Amino acid sequence: MAIGIGRREFVAGLSGTAVWPLAGRAQQPALPVVGFLNPGSSVATRYQAMAFAQGMSQTGYVEGRNVAVEYRWANGQYDQLPAIAAELARRQVAVIGVVSPVGALAAKQATTSIPIVFALGSDPVKDGLVASLNRPGGNITGATFFANLLDAKRLGLVHQFVPDANVIAALLNPKNASFALEKNETQEAARTLGLELVFLQASTEREIDDSFLTLTQQHAAALFVAGDAFLGGHADQIATLAVRYGVPTSFALREQAAAGGLMSYGASITDTVRQAGNYVGRILKGEKPVDLPVQQPTKFEFVINMKTAKALGLTIPHDLLVLADELIE
Repeated sequence: MAIGIGRREFVAGLSGTAVWPLAGRAQQPALPVVGFLNPGSSVATRYQAMAFAQGMSQTGYVEGRNVAVEYRWANGQYDQLPAIAAELARRQVAVIGVVSPVGALAAKQATTSIPIVFALGSDPVKDGLVASLNRPGGNITGATFFANLLDAKRLGLVHQFVPDANVIAALLNPKNASFALEKNETQEAARTLGLELVFLQASTEREIDDSFLTLTQQHAAALFVAGDAFLGGHADQIATLAVRYGVPTSFALREQAAAGGLMSYGASITDTVRQAGNYVGRILKGEKPVDLPVQQPTKFEFVINMKTAKALGLTIPHDLLVLADELIE
């Protein structure tokens, strides 16, 4: 049985976060319970919940049949993640599956005994989550799609859409655990390309709106959007503003290009979350996090939204059209 996202209703949970109640838990007390923690919203990231369930099903665990799942969303309120993670730990769930580095760090602080499986876009070694990719150590492992390690590539691609530009803006969430790392790597990439980078920060919808005013004042010709659950969950808002202000945008995920961003380049977060769900199932079967190396991506895709390009009045260079893995019409 697949996740019934469209058929179940969400109720208000801890600190205003969305909670997905367990159906029939009282009738099935023997089912192992898995916690799923996501810093985004249930609406914007429901596809991730589905991928997580698909990963578990690959190992024979199907929600409602032989496993129960406690879903938690922080709705972009990163400061709530430690409390949510602690609540899951107090419930003594069998495994905690978590998306994003900030969520994984919150879970790691909440428990040293409950297995934790992450899905994120940063380097878990630099984040302090694991000792190494091959030998993670402790009670935590997972999968990464290494979004922030592709900053130079993404910045170079968006620059090809506006080759005469000297100034590009970068939008980051200061509450992201990888904020400093992403800022440094993006700055280094810009320096290599001979670009001036204007840093913008946003962790609320209002701040996203305000960032475009700053972008205009700084005469930035394009916008690089850092990999972040909150910003990614507001890709449609960012894309709408970008068209209004006539600014090409670069995102890390295909879903964000599909939401209206001009382009994306990176690995699939859906595949990464599915890998995490698979690891959760293997742990339920008895494997240990310490024996499961961090999964890494093997495929990267370049996506161009042609409808957005037309709205921006851009003529896409032929070499970029040939290079693209997908053109969204």
